[in-house]
Amino acid sequence: MGEDSRGSLAMSAETPVEHEERTDGVVLMRALEPLGDYPSRFTDRLVEFAASVPDRTLVARRGPDGDWRRVGYAEMLERVRRVAQSLLERDLGPERPLMVLSGNDIDHLLIGLAAMHVGIPYAPVSPAYSLVSRDFGKLRGIVSLLTPGLVFASEAGAYGDAIRACGLDDAELVLGSGTLDGVPSTPFATLLDSRAGPDVAAAHAAVDGDTIAKFLFTSGSTKAPKAVITTHRMLCSNQQVIRQALRCLADEPPVLVDWLPWNHVFGGNHNLGIVISNGGTLYIDDGKPVAGLVEHTLANLREISPTVYFNVPRGFEEIVLAMDHDAALRRRFFSRVQMLFTAGAGMPDAVVKGLARHAHAELGRAVGLYSGLGMTETAPFAIGPAPLGNITGAIGGPAPGVTLKLVPNDGKLELRYAGPGVTPGYWRSPELGAEAFDDEGFFRSGDAVRFVDRQRPATGLVFDGRIAEDFKLATGTWVSVGPLRTRSLSIGSPCVADVVITGQDRDEVGMLVFPRMDACARLAGAAAGADPATILAAAPVREFFQRFVDRLHADGTGTSNRVGRILLMLDPPAIDRGEMTDKGSLNQRAVLACRAGLVEELHAGSPAVILARPAPARA
Repeated sequence: MGEDSRGSLAMSAETPVEHEERTDGVVLMRALEPLGDYPSRFTDRLVEFAASVPDRTLVARRGPDGDWRRVGYAEMLERVRRVAQSLLERDLGPERPLMVLSGNDIDHLLIGLAAMHVGIPYAPVSPAYSLVSRDFGKLRGIVSLLTPGLVFASEAGAYGDAIRACGLDDAELVLGSGTLDGVPSTPFATLLDSRAGPDVAAAHAAVDGDTIAKFLFTSGSTKAPKAVITTHRMLCSNQQVIRQALRCLADEPPVLVDWLPWNHVFGGNHNLGIVISNGGTLYIDDGKPVAGLVEHTLANLREISPTVYFNVPRGFEEIVLAMDHDAALRRRFFSRVQMLFTAGAGMPDAVVKGLARHAHAELGRAVGLYSGLGMTETAPFAIGPAPLGNITGAIGGPAPGVTLKLVPNDGKLELRYAGPGVTPGYWRSPELGAEAFDDEGFFRSGDAVRFVDRQRPATGLVFDGRIAEDFKLATGTWVSVGPLRTRSLSIGSPCVADVVITGQDRDEVGMLVFPRMDACARLAGAAAGADPATILAAAPVREFFQRFVDRLHADGTGTSNRVGRILLMLDPPAIDRGEMTDKGSLNQRAVLACRAGLVEELHAGSPAVILARPAPARA
């Protein structure tokens, strides 16, 4: 933590906070630092930088030839105004918004910015609902909820089946490339043929903080995805929050190499917003931290040096493993990076130590690795940043402009939010919005937190799991799922991709384990493409997982966190069943519901179950 010669993070071990504790145990916390001024419209910064640094690259993506296709600030704004004119001519708005079926792509960015520039809500939909799903159920539900007036799909070939399955009779279809037999469509290039007239300027001027900028969908793991209303005030205030929390962004225009999907809040609001709001450059990374795609990420990082780097824990793990035998990658990656940041799942301790080891080997010092907490409904940055490696699960304190309400709930503190970055509700779901807020207007997150030091609130908070995921054993003892999962991922590196905790109303805690098949294959000495069942049956792999469950059992301090049995999953989590998102996030409740039979096998002790070998009692 602290400062290095290239940029000050201006983060201390403690964040000054106002702290109020009520007689009923409710705690209110807010940062003493006030939130600074911010624009009224998300694209105001684009206009500003198009004038001041017109030729600076805003976004770049590799073309078919492998070279970077770049678009500068002035060029992007000119295109945004042209496309905005075409969108205005189509009478789009909240009741008939723009829906986008595309991964991270320059045309996707262009049409999304154009819509927001003139107050037309834009809804980026998870590509997995079209490209991975086979029943298209979630996509059909989203179309029914949104009633889009225009649907942009980047590729006819890739999205054709999904488009036909959804029946977009009431929406114009715009295709980035290709055509669909029997389905009328408009080429995307046609939208650029318009010249921006006075209507574009007038529509832009009419946008204010309450104007809806986006609909971002929740994962819909246990229910249908909800459309989170995301306003311009949410986006703009949240970027000001980030500028004050991550001071290094002011040192130089940020350069990001990023794969995180724009239909998620981390990639689409947080990271993309950081680039546009700070005059930076985004290199779109077509990789992903999974076998077969991570190589693209590593190739990009060997060429482009980021100034700040954001990823999920699995992504950082892949980078650490690659750096173990690739000094050139390490050299390029650490050549100017000022800060590393992760969010979401807990970071395994082995990965934290690996990043520190490589930074010291290259620079002779550490590079700050931080985490925080937020959600789609908070735009997302709300708590943080906190340095990783000191306290497991630390997330920091309330960000400027955010008020936290901590409410006692079965021995935990439930986290609630208020501030300009909090959503007003869910689109066309007023009953869900009403349930989401308490009688003081605080958004109920469903997350639990605890104090690092209750007597010193400025030391910050620690993530304490999801309230809905925690459960009781048959003894009545509560099992806190979040911390146990984080510990399991640390102990299970590199062969454990994720885990789901079991044991509700049973005598002991168990675990469904999703193995990392590539790491298990290496351990087994198996060839690429070997049968997963054969890999998991190999003696070295079985011994690894035996040691894994033995360690979890031995490290437990009581029945609530002592794992007694595990079952290895052959089938990966399925997006159609809501078990995971395209960002790789696993949903505990959905997996338990979909794999109830396997949970029964686990706790019945079927032959496939690996039981912990308790350490012998000391004499």
